[in-house]
Amino acid sequence: MEDCHSPFTCARLNSLEGSDQVGQEAGRVVVALVQRDPGRLDGRVAIVPGGGGAIGSAMAAALSGAGAKVAVVDMTEERAEAAAAPIRAAGGEVLALGADVTKEEDCERIVAATVERFGRLDIIVNCVGGGAGKVLFDAEDYPRDAWDWIYELNVRSTLLATQAAVRAMKAGGRGGRVLNISSVRASLGINAGYSAYVAAKGAISSLTRQWATEWAKHGITVNAIAPTFVDTPQVAMLLDDPAFKAGVVSRIPLGRVGGTSDLTGAAIFFCSDASSFVTGQILGIDGGLTATQ
Repeated sequence: MEDCHSPFTCARLNSLEGSDQVGQEAGRVVVALVQRDPGRLDGRVAIVPGGGGAIGSAMAAALSGAGAKVAVVDMTEERAEAAAAPIRAAGGEVLALGADVTKEEDCERIVAATVERFGRLDIIVNCVGGGAGKVLFDAEDYPRDAWDWIYELNVRSTLLATQAAVRAMKAGGRGGRVLNISSVRASLGINAGYSAYVAAKGAISSLTRQWATEWAKHGITVNAIAPTFVDTPQVAMLLDDPAFKAGVVSRIPLGRVGGTSDLTGAAIFFCSDASSFVTGQILGIDGGLTATQ
């Protein structure tokens, strides 16, 4: 009996080789290994604010694919349902909710609805944010209203949704997972009018570390991913400029911008038991960009 990953399992199966028991024993071993897969999310419940967007819908689908029940949240129930429908069609259990997660009462409502529907809440993946390419101004003249909008979109949404989710996790007494989306711009400046965006993403990274410290005693881990440009409709205006895109790609050792599928593997790791001893970390998903700085 070859190619066993466990010496004990190999010894046990080798002792049975040639007997009628080996097939049954091998089957039990396979089932046990599958049941212990630390990357699975079977029985867990996740909520994804911003789940109707390009990144959020990819996250929601990946969480469902790993076995989680998922609440997809977006500004309107129709947008949320558009992302939920393919998950449901694939056999996943999913709830579509409309909410403005910059409002505390909406955050409380979506968390309560998720717990009422699925009985618990284990994971939040914060996918509301962005806006980087829409409000670019020189630092000395950055308008207050544009600054406030970027902070509302990125920081306030993450703060309020996470506070509501973590209160539910604490009440459940089973720990939990918080995953934020920061950016390489949290640590790298850029000569392009990004003052509010880099400050907002810097705040997300700092909150990730602070929350990890405070909530560890409750068994709740908090981590973040920090991508570079991801090819989504939100940044299409920037990436449609051939000169701009060429400049971005030239700085990335892997020679391309990211796709939503580049983010989902890390998300499943951080949301599963595979990362049970990992908290307060900011993972760059940038094709090697930050390694060159």
